[in-house]
Parts: sequence; C-alpha cells; structure tokens
Amino acid sequence: MSSSRAQWRKHFREARNNLSAKAQQQAAADVAHRLSSLPELRDARRVAAYLDNDGEVSLRELILLLQSRDVATSLPVLHPFSGKHLLFLDYTPHTPMKKNRFGIAEPELRCQSVRLLAEHQVILMPLVGFDNKGNRLGMGGGFYDRTLANLDRLSRRPLLIGVAHDCQQADALPVMQWDIPLNAIVTPTQTIRISQP
Repeated sequence: MSSSRAQWRKHFREARNNLSAKAQQQAAADVAHRLSSLPELRDARRVAAYLDNDGEVSLRELILLLQSRDVATSLPVLHPFSGKHLLFLDYTPHTPMKKNRFGIAEPELRCQSVRLLAEHQVILMPLVGFDNKGNRLGMGGGFYDRTLANLDRLSRRPLLIGVAHDCQQADALPVMQWDIPLNAIVTPTQTIRISQP
C-alpha cells in the first residue's frame, strides 16, 4: 500500500467500519476492561474521553465505569472561535448535548464547564491508524495536534492514550513534525506502552 496518509486513512476507516455490530460491542467491552485496569486510570481524578463516530471504538461503557468510581470525565468540543482547536468540557449523564458541524454529539458550550488540559491525568484519543512506536494517524483535521501542541509546557502533563481496533495497526506510519506522539495505545487485545525519548 502507498505510504500516503490519505490512503492510510481510507484503508483504516474502511477496516473499522466493516466490523460487525457484535465485533464493535466486544471491542468496546475489551477496551473498557483493559483501560480500567491501567493504574493511571485507577488513580485518575479526571479523564478526557470521546464519543465514538465513524467506526471508532466506543468508550461509553468505560465512561460509565469511571463515573461510577467518581472519576470526573470530560469530552472534546470544537472551539467556537479558534479554528481547528478543541476545548474539553465536563461530561455527566445529565450534560446537555448538541451536534457539532461534523454531526458528533458534544456538550453544549458553557464557560463554567471548560476544563484545562492540566486538570486531566489522562486524555483518551480516537485513532484512525497507529504503529507500535506511538505514532498516530487522526482524521486529518489536526484538532488534537493543535490542541496538544504546547503540552510539554504544562505544569502537569496528562498521559496521552490512543484507542483503536486491532485492524488499525500499521508496521510504520509516515510521521509529520507536528504529530503529537502517544504515551500508550490500547486495542481490544493489546496495551502498547511507548518509551518517550
């Protein structure tokens, strides 16, 4: 296969969207089990998650489990003014939701619900593709890369964990200079920890 990022995206999106509903449910359960057993999530006070779209692994089961343990959860929201950036807002079962311009449900924007990156111990990120070096391929909009670009300047840096189906793994992905590397990747069958340089 060509190493073009657009072709990788097309390949992996087709692969995850071709999974049956039963396979998706099993993947969500397996990923929730793997993530919930990680010490970083067991000790976390606030975790940023996402609501699945376009064949992504669902984190709904994990979010409910975290909330039952009194772990605060946040969801990404498209920044209303700052182009291709994300904000993270509180999310509970009672949070008013709306659909963003991509048709993805997100919390309604309320200033008092915005949470800083440094308030999170863990940020769970959806992946289109990944390799075992921690390189991630997103949807191509650069939202996470822009939002996390200054992560190393934070007083407390959250752990970045990518979430994907096993069929989204590549031997090696083409990497761009602005790509934000992950600390770990979790799939239904594996937890890959990345040693940072």
